[in-house]
Amino acid sequence: MTRLYNDPVNFVDEATEGFVAAHAQRVCQVPGGVIRSTRSEPGTVAVVIGGGSGHYPAFAGLVGQGLAHGAVMGNLFASPSAQQVYNVCKAANNGAGVLLSFGNYAGDVLHFGQARERLIREGIPCEIVAVIDDVSSAGREELHKRRGIAGDLTVFKIAAAAAEAGYSLEEVVRVSRAANLRTRSMGVAFDGCTLPGSKDALFHVPAGKMAVGLGIHGEPGISEQDVPSADDLAELLVSHLMEEIPDGIGSVKGAKASVLLNGLGSIKYEELFVVYRRVNQLLTEAGLEIVEPEVGELVTSLDMAGASLTLFWLDEELERLWKAPADAPAYRKGSLEAAPPIDASALDIPDVDAIPPASEASIAAARCLYQALSATRRIIDQKVEELGRLDAIAGDGDHGIGMQRGVVAAELAAEDAVSRSAGAGTLLRMAAEAWSDRAGGTSGAIWGVMLNALSVTLGDDDDPTPADYAEGIAKAKNDVMAFGKAKLGDKTLVDALAPFSEILEQAVAAGDDLATAWRKAAEACEAAATATCELRPKMGRARPLAEKSLGTPDPGAVSLSLIVAAIQPVIDR
Repeated sequence: MTRLYNDPVNFVDEATEGFVAAHAQRVCQVPGGVIRSTRSEPGTVAVVIGGGSGHYPAFAGLVGQGLAHGAVMGNLFASPSAQQVYNVCKAANNGAGVLLSFGNYAGDVLHFGQARERLIREGIPCEIVAVIDDVSSAGREELHKRRGIAGDLTVFKIAAAAAEAGYSLEEVVRVSRAANLRTRSMGVAFDGCTLPGSKDALFHVPAGKMAVGLGIHGEPGISEQDVPSADDLAELLVSHLMEEIPDGIGSVKGAKASVLLNGLGSIKYEELFVVYRRVNQLLTEAGLEIVEPEVGELVTSLDMAGASLTLFWLDEELERLWKAPADAPAYRKGSLEAAPPIDASALDIPDVDAIPPASEASIAAARCLYQALSATRRIIDQKVEELGRLDAIAGDGDHGIGMQRGVVAAELAAEDAVSRSAGAGTLLRMAAEAWSDRAGGTSGAIWGVMLNALSVTLGDDDDPTPADYAEGIAKAKNDVMAFGKAKLGDKTLVDALAPFSEILEQAVAAGDDLATAWRKAAEACEAAATATCELRPKMGRARPLAEKSLGTPDPGAVSLSLIVAAIQPVIDR
């Protein structure tokens, strides 16, 4: 269990403060994460990585010369917000564009995607490579659905070495994608991890059993079996990974690969070396030439008892980039001449607190929107445990607490906006950033997307009409579907949001006032949310455990239906 902490709420902030103090010669803190404290070559690509905290040395420990230029750090096991990603990218930018790389999780995809769009609008080229190395999370025919685990390191290292060598953004993307498609990983666990302040682990594995195919956020494995010997574990992992040779590998015999044996938090280095002894024997017997392997903690999950094996299949270019020197707090190889320190005063860090002018009508609308957020906070406070229970059936059980963290932050941001005479658009933008920043995870990303869509539609100049609200909800639906790739029938919030938007648009077009139209749409939303109990999830962390969720409605759809119903009295006034 996690034993050393003060207030669990401050765990990530205090850990970051201590990390930066310990490694000031390599990293410095900026809003949302860390960047190199040494100068990079002007006119080169910046590689920015990130994800939730709790995985050290990923992600902050991989920032430094020859490795990442910056790392965005979300809350424990929660994706960072779009604002955090944007802040780190602005500070890390060297003038030739930014490559964003992270594990392929829905919340990360949404938040990093939002930040990318914002950077591009400002004239900063930006591309994304989401890591997809975990063979247990989807079949070979659905590579794009796989999640990223310890294979994060291979993609990050190749991207950063290419940027350091002066590759263009297009070329950095090319080699990063090549590394991604040539990386395969599989993990096992003997017991779950414990969040600071929690009384028990996120999950347990029965005594004498091993969970196979787990993720790095506390998700349980997809199957269980008896705990094997070290040699038998090596044979299990190697055999699974050797069943899927990436395209472009003509023959295993004579091929080159790097091997990563990763401890997830509680497995000691000596145990890993015992396992690696047999891994090395098996791969060598198969005719594979192993190039600069890594054994140790690379991507962890707090104190999880488990390990993963990664095979990174090399070609000549990837081998050269893999061997290139690096000097980061938690990963060093070769020799580099130390770069001079950066001038912290020259960093481009956005001012997110400015309040633009607004019309009196928009300021009045902002006060109503603040009341709607207060009503949202009250209903989530009442239902937080129930939402967590629904999510725990086939997920990690954090939906309720994530929604609560998000809406509390959004309400506080809205209160601040109202006190400073912000317009409706600005209030919603500030609430969106606060929600996604504090909640993290998929729900934080989705609610950030939706509130941002309303923000853009309503603006700060006019008194919003019912048609404006209907248009804003439609944009929110379209943006969520575009960023998250969810469709009707995937058992997500979209299954409730789409009918809500459709009925609202129809009622407003027919001449209903907003209160009447909202009531009709809210009824359709509630019915659709209830109907999700008949669906199997096709997206997110619940997908591998789809059968368990049958008979239970989607928690995201349920929380949306609760919120739109709770807002009705505010609209009726």
